[in-house]
Amino acid sequence: MVIPLALIVAITVADILSPQNIHLGPLLVVAPALTASFGGSRLTAAIGALSIVALVLLSAIRTSVFTSNHESQLIALVVISAFTVIFCRLRERHTAELRQVRSVAEAAQQVVLQPLPERMGTLRIASAYAAATDQARIGGDLYAAVATRRGTRLLIGDVRGKGLPAIEDAALVLGAFRTAAHREPALTDLRSELEATVCWSLSQPVKEGTDAEESFVTAVLIDIPDDAPEVHILNCGHPPPLRLRDTQVTVLGPRRYSIPIGMCLPRAPHGAVDTFAFRPGDMLVLYTDGVSEARDGGDGFYPLADRVAACTDTGTPAGLVDHVRRDILDFCGGTFGDDAALVVIQRKAVTAGHAAPPAAGPPVRRPAVSHRNLR
Repeated sequence: MVIPLALIVAITVADILSPQNIHLGPLLVVAPALTASFGGSRLTAAIGALSIVALVLLSAIRTSVFTSNHESQLIALVVISAFTVIFCRLRERHTAELRQVRSVAEAAQQVVLQPLPERMGTLRIASAYAAATDQARIGGDLYAAVATRRGTRLLIGDVRGKGLPAIEDAALVLGAFRTAAHREPALTDLRSELEATVCWSLSQPVKEGTDAEESFVTAVLIDIPDDAPEVHILNCGHPPPLRLRDTQVTVLGPRRYSIPIGMCLPRAPHGAVDTFAFRPGDMLVLYTDGVSEARDGGDGFYPLADRVAACTDTGTPAGLVDHVRRDILDFCGGTFGDDAALVVIQRKAVTAGHAAPPAAGPPVRRPAVSHRNLR
């Protein structure tokens, strides 16, 4: 507000001190025009009124208000100030409508992709999401967690495609998972229920066409029991999770992949449910290909396992998620080319003593250099 007021004072003083043949009064129109760029309609009207008063004062000091030159300047200033206030008011109305629509959209998005709790049973959880569509909070990537009597069931997945069709398919899979997971079926049976739901949806008339026939969801279904230091994983064509233990990262790849959900193949073989050690203090990193396939300026993929291994802030899931999120943005120049989801789970305790199964896969050892040098 100081700038337009200072301009009014400066232009008025400069005009008074200028020779008779130099008129700076018309420059007063700058004050309301500048105010409209950051202020509301009332503030713009007030600054416009001050500009008109200043021009009347200049006209009276110079000669008279009732000369043709001064009258034309006053009329022009009044008209321009009035139009500025009108358009400012229209902008305010449009902004209010946009704010209301955005609040409704955010509420709907949170219903579809519900925020994960920070604590669930013996687990601590943190997550991050970035949608490729501007102004969107969700897209084709999805995740969910459901508490059961014996532990926690988790899902992370990626719907083929982007935009509203991908969001619709993501909402369908999430709803089916939340409905079935709490009944604690075996992971293969849970996958069959999700498959049946998606295939039923694809068979509906609104889903006919090429896009419907090519729709599918890659996913990882996870079961973490409360009473055993282990994790059970069924991988349906999705990037494998990572396990962070101390300074080592292990890729928890499957013995045999299951086909993606929604392929609707009647005799498709089921994948294998793999069991890995998941001890207190371990972290499980779940992600979609928007994270692992984020590209830098030279079309290089983001080395997630190496960056996780190089991370020094691994005390909490939230710290690791925040580190990876910032690191990816630095790596790819601040923009995501695809939807990206990241979930980190840490086991804090085991409610009963059980021997852990052997670890799987060769560990990715921590590099000697810091993550900033890996660029």
